[in-house]
Amino acid sequence: MSGLMQAIEVFGVYLQSTRLLQAARSAAASGQGLFHGSVAGGARLPTLGTTAAAASPRALNSLTAASANWSSNAAAAAVSLNPFPLGGTLNQMRTATLLPGEGIGEEVNGALVDVFEAADVPLEFETFRFSNFEDGLPQDAIKSFQKNLVAIKGPFTTPVQSTYTSINILLRRDFDLFANVVHAYSIPGVKSRLGGVDVVMIRENTEGEYSGMEHEAVPGVVESLKIITESRSMRIAQYAFAYAAANNRKKVTAVHKANIMKSGDGLFLDCCKRVAAEYPHIEFEGMIVDNTCMQMVSRPQQFDVMILPNLYGNIVTNIAAGICGGPGLFPGANIGETGAVFEQGARHSGLDIAGKNKANPTGQILGGVMMLRYLQLTKHADAIENAVMRVLEGNKARTPDIGGSATTTDYTKAIISHLE
Repeated sequence: MSGLMQAIEVFGVYLQSTRLLQAARSAAASGQGLFHGSVAGGARLPTLGTTAAAASPRALNSLTAASANWSSNAAAAAVSLNPFPLGGTLNQMRTATLLPGEGIGEEVNGALVDVFEAADVPLEFETFRFSNFEDGLPQDAIKSFQKNLVAIKGPFTTPVQSTYTSINILLRRDFDLFANVVHAYSIPGVKSRLGGVDVVMIRENTEGEYSGMEHEAVPGVVESLKIITESRSMRIAQYAFAYAAANNRKKVTAVHKANIMKSGDGLFLDCCKRVAAEYPHIEFEGMIVDNTCMQMVSRPQQFDVMILPNLYGNIVTNIAAGICGGPGLFPGANIGETGAVFEQGARHSGLDIAGKNKANPTGQILGGVMMLRYLQLTKHADAIENAVMRVLEGNKARTPDIGGSATTTDYTKAIISHLE
């Protein structure tokens, strides 16, 4: 199989770029990132080339995993983790959609906006607040995202007894945000259960147990369908391996339960194996999901990049966040072919601390950093990320969840004071 796949039969189309896929494979073979010729320290990456860009105007390079030398852990070894920049730089003000969400959403997004303003980020927000989740996404918010193609969101809680579709699922499904990318890592100065962790989890975001297809067949018997398709499994596998190749990652682990769910998870695993064959210089393994959870809490250092179906991805990303310091620390992104939504990697609403000025906004601010790298605003992204890491490493201010007593406001001010 060549390229990143021209089309899928069932769930839409996505674009092929043989040139970029070959570049990713060459990068893996040489042990370098896809754009290893770029200058460190925030210099702009080369664009993908006018021919490829002209041939694929819809593909925001999301399937090619272009690297921008993103060091999520500024005080430790640099880790190239910017798989989804646009094709060019921004020289004028851009607008993004902001959905504060509920719970701690207002506080952590307020911190993000304050930091962006202090860093003179050339970005404006269109903010939409709503609370009637049974009506789904407001039309104004939908039109805003369709126009801006980039958004940042806070947490949205879906109560167990609710009958409406989760706002999170609506966003992923309606805009085909097929790849959820979460990076969990050990942060210097932050106490965690296990050290030396640096794992990127890439979760298929649109099907599996989250398909929403369930019904009561007869009274007392409910059928809930888990949907796994070849097209979407191939798409997420292609994304994950291209990401690993571009970011000089050495190993990819596919998480599954194919020993029991032989058809569904078997298909997912088979797709991962087929794509792995295209990347002989990247180590590949399959791992059963229950063993994965045990390994994650005992020896997480073995993991590098992980590909996960929807439900398993939700579980494993939360485990990873927990062992690395907590849900408030790590960023996440939901990537589609024509847009992206950024957020905290572990989507905890924090309803018990909402409005108390105790929330840790680190994950949301770093989600904003990921967004800036997506928009190729590298200078601003570096400044904000470095300020966050200096505050955490130097124990300048800490919120209660990571052993401090600082308020959200105080922590945000400390970050702003460390901007350079």
